[in-house]
Amino acid sequence: MKKVGLIVTAALACLILLGGCGKQTASADKNTDNTKSSKKITLDFWSFWGSGSRREVIKSIIKDYNNSQDKVKVKYSYQPWGDIWTKSLSAITAGNPPDVIVQDINSVAQRADAKQATDITKYLAKDISQRFYPQLYQTTQYQNKTYGLPFNTDTQVIFYNKKIFKDAGLTEADLPQTWSELDAVARKLDVKKGNTFTRVGFYPLWSLGTQVWALNADGGTSWFNDKNQVKIATKNKRKALQWILDAQKYYGKKTINRLEAEFGSGVADPFLSGTVAMRAQNINYYTTIKENAPKDFEFGVIQLPEFQKGSGHKTWGGGFTLEVPTGAKHVKESVDFIKYLTSDKVQEKFGAASFDIMANKKANTNLIKGQQLDETGQMIYKTADQAMSSTVLTPIPLSAPDYNNLVNEQIDAALLGQKSAKQALEDAQTAVENLVKQHQ
Repeated sequence: MKKVGLIVTAALACLILLGGCGKQTASADKNTDNTKSSKKITLDFWSFWGSGSRREVIKSIIKDYNNSQDKVKVKYSYQPWGDIWTKSLSAITAGNPPDVIVQDINSVAQRADAKQATDITKYLAKDISQRFYPQLYQTTQYQNKTYGLPFNTDTQVIFYNKKIFKDAGLTEADLPQTWSELDAVARKLDVKKGNTFTRVGFYPLWSLGTQVWALNADGGTSWFNDKNQVKIATKNKRKALQWILDAQKYYGKKTINRLEAEFGSGVADPFLSGTVAMRAQNINYYTTIKENAPKDFEFGVIQLPEFQKGSGHKTWGGGFTLEVPTGAKHVKESVDFIKYLTSDKVQEKFGAASFDIMANKKANTNLIKGQQLDETGQMIYKTADQAMSSTVLTPIPLSAPDYNNLVNEQIDAALLGQKSAKQALEDAQTAVENLVKQHQ
């Protein structure tokens, strides 16, 4: 009996031990699973938003994203403007790039061709392009593949001082719709004492380059057409440059340089002080007005006038994309974060804080109709949204990566009085055509 008892006791002990071992194994497995699920992927996100409202809102958006799920943690890395792209190129070369980066929208194809950006097409829904203004989404394409998603953009408009208009006897019906009307209105707003202009109606090159007026005059065709053919020395572009030279001669370089040096100087900004009646800018200029203008300052915004009636209110836009650099380790998670940043509500939140035109069309519509902006802000957003249908982007052709320097060199020669408009543009045409041949 003792022997049987010992056997039963041993068996029970073994069962208890096995049960205990089973519990310990299950518990260990559970702990392993918890450890695995709690280990988040960390994404390094680079941008140049290092101060002010943009920094605050992007940090808030990242916090919202991190709290919305438990698989990914986004770490924000500020990189100074200009440095961000040289640093990213070095990081890509070293095999240690950021996971997501803000990049210039007009050079997407350059990075795709150089294998510096990741093809993210397979991670995107087929209808995602519907979120964006079509010209923005199109700029993110290379060889029918998507290499980023548009984030924000801009468009060039004209701000005008309502009080100066009223004092000059001008009404909203007199707002210029063509270049000839723009000149006529500017002359009525000019004030000259002796040989000195104490008020300038409008000078075209303050905050806008010749390229913007050139494409406005040429039906939206920039220095290259949509087939990447060089179209610099066209008839209408010559007229545009000559118009600028005429304005320079009329006001005089001394006046132009004096006032140009004061733009962006707070309350002394010539538009805010009333020394300039109209000026071209992108809509974000409203933030400067809100910060520095007198409380009774009244202004309006119009689209760039047409070169001539019926030619279209063509204007220029730039902006930024969100890309996954080549070599990033967590492509799917990075694209999920990019999709979040370009979603309706997130875009709306960023736009309300920064007053940027967002790439997401619905977000802009919500800002126009919603409560996030004041009445003036809604008016500006509405004008900018309307202008987007006429806004042209200028992607850098692969065949001429440095063409802008060649064109600007010739335009500067014209502005310095060294060449005529015709000669400057013809020389620019030849120089860029030669550049294209070198890259063929």
